[in-house]
Amino acid sequence: MKKGDIIEVKIDEVHFPNVGAATYEGKKIKIKGVIKGQTVSARISRSRKDSAEAKIIEVIEPADYEIEPSCGHFNLCGGCAYQNIPYEMQLEIKSNQVKSIIDSVLTENYEFLPIVPSPKQTEYRNKMEFSFGDEVKGGPLALGMHRRNSFHSIVNTSTCSIVDEDFRQILCQIVNYFQGNSQSYYHKSTNIGFLRYLLVRKAEKTGQILINIITTSQSTLNEKEFVDLILNLNLKGTIKCIAHSIYDGVADVAKAEGMKILYGEDKIEEELLGLKFNISSFSFFQTNSLGAEKLYSIVRDFIGTTKDKTIFDLYSGTGTIGQILASTAKKVIGIEIVEEAVEKANENAKLNNLTNCTFIAGDVLKKIDELEDKPDIIVIDPPREGIHPKAIQKIIDYKPETFIYISCKPTSLTKDLPVFLENGYEVEKVQCVDMFPMTPHVETVILLQRLEA
Repeated sequence: MKKGDIIEVKIDEVHFPNVGAATYEGKKIKIKGVIKGQTVSARISRSRKDSAEAKIIEVIEPADYEIEPSCGHFNLCGGCAYQNIPYEMQLEIKSNQVKSIIDSVLTENYEFLPIVPSPKQTEYRNKMEFSFGDEVKGGPLALGMHRRNSFHSIVNTSTCSIVDEDFRQILCQIVNYFQGNSQSYYHKSTNIGFLRYLLVRKAEKTGQILINIITTSQSTLNEKEFVDLILNLNLKGTIKCIAHSIYDGVADVAKAEGMKILYGEDKIEEELLGLKFNISSFSFFQTNSLGAEKLYSIVRDFIGTTKDKTIFDLYSGTGTIGQILASTAKKVIGIEIVEEAVEKANENAKLNNLTNCTFIAGDVLKKIDELEDKPDIIVIDPPREGIHPKAIQKIIDYKPETFIYISCKPTSLTKDLPVFLENGYEVEKVQCVDMFPMTPHVETVILLQRLEA
């Protein structure tokens, strides 16, 4: 077996995040973007002595449980991989994958609670970053998501089912507008072009909408026409902000080196568990608001009483978790590297009349050395790759009674959990929350207690 060979295999198992496992001529084959039970043809992309990696060409025979996807973009778009799987089975797959990962690390017994489903399986996202591009080279301007397994091609996701009708209408009207005025999109290969991304946020509870178009500085935006276009849309929600951001960097990421507010102000208000949160263009906020309420309720339940206790909220984003725990706590201190998010966190604490919350801007690795308080509880919601190796020991050395670890990438737990175990902590409870229906991703909440406590 060599690179370029085409093989036909049946998928025996799927591991997080959506990597299929099969066997061919005694070799273990890894194939992304498949589901258990499918028979597929695939092209070998890398071959080793005992294993190989391959890219799917087509599904020859579907799995016996597959259903018709609800979204017309399913086979093209790289966003949702599980739309052809019944929802109850999606939950089972995610739960089993997380338990398998954690069991590979733990030898002691722990309580693995049933996965919590998302309150909404479709139209649940409160934020999207759509990309400008084309569906075929030299074709008309497109706006949507990256084509599956493609770095360049964009799929016009005009009927995307994980956002509501307001998102879809905004996308369609804006791409039609720019198709009509001959503005070019930014080409990653040449670094030439104007249009880059369209960021849309809509609060689930209030219906407030924020729109931020991100371009290079290589052309100009007709600001009045753009604002009038959006304000004349017949939307269910309410436009609260229209912004234009400039980003000339080469990284394929939606960010701003400068921003001009064209209408309103750079924030919308969302409500979670009775608290209010202002969200700006680039501040972190869970993308499934109703799912976030489930997630944070579990965190609260795992911790139990916070009366007279000091809580550290690390990687705190806009301070949602810390503020939800703050009502009966003695003190909450949050650390977050994104300054804009910290500004919003402190603003939100005032909005909710919480005087015992402080949020600090900076890297957890450095800022944790500056904290003089002794925490009773530390909540950690780190980036996808887990806690920085140099930061984890500093965090554990505070020796709180309780750690709550919230993981958005369960494979990172194989790196982080052993460090907690080596330092005298044990896992008591684990529960998954499906924050991302129709995708392979899942949030996991872990309760760790100090043994001597």
